[in-house]
Amino acid sequence: MRVLVIHAHPVETSYNAALHAAVVSSLTKAGHAVDDLSLYAERFDPVLTREERIGYHDLAHNRAGVAPYVDRLLAAEAIVFVYPVWNYGLPAILKGFVDRVFLPGVSFVMKDGKVVPTLTHIRKLAVVTTYGGTRFRAILAGDPPRKIAERVFRVTMGFPRLTYLAHYDMNRSTDATRSAFLAKVTHAMAAF
Repeated sequence: MRVLVIHAHPVETSYNAALHAAVVSSLTKAGHAVDDLSLYAERFDPVLTREERIGYHDLAHNRAGVAPYVDRLLAAEAIVFVYPVWNYGLPAILKGFVDRVFLPGVSFVMKDGKVVPTLTHIRKLAVVTTYGGTRFRAILAGDPPRKIAERVFRVTMGFPRLTYLAHYDMNRSTDATRSAFLAKVTHAMAAF
């Protein structure tokens, strides 16, 4: 299966980078064709320009500034997002990627004023993430990152199978909790 791995963390020595490496390694060992997209390493520009916003619904031209990323998204049969939760949301670079690449004509089309998903070729979706706070604190805040995965990404992808792997309470994590989560991610991606 062609798997697009989208990583969003600026520090190459971080725990999140270790999770990213484990995801790529496990998927590759399992025989998947992995397209590894590290947004910071590729210096992805997350800023939606004035011109891009004005031309957002112009399907003939809206991909111009991000065409290589659109091509990678359209070639994928599965997507794995690897990122930390910051301020109960996606890192800005990942949010900008979604804003600039999940365009009309790419991830959806408008028919009679209604959104119709078009990434229905995506059969599997996974999120590997870390939260600074506890699961309880995330629930109190409404857990926006989980809702984005379950209600936004899945809808635009025609409801693929979702695997959501989260390490909560990173602020008080230990070597043991991080090792256990890394093993869980490695196992899940080997079976992906």
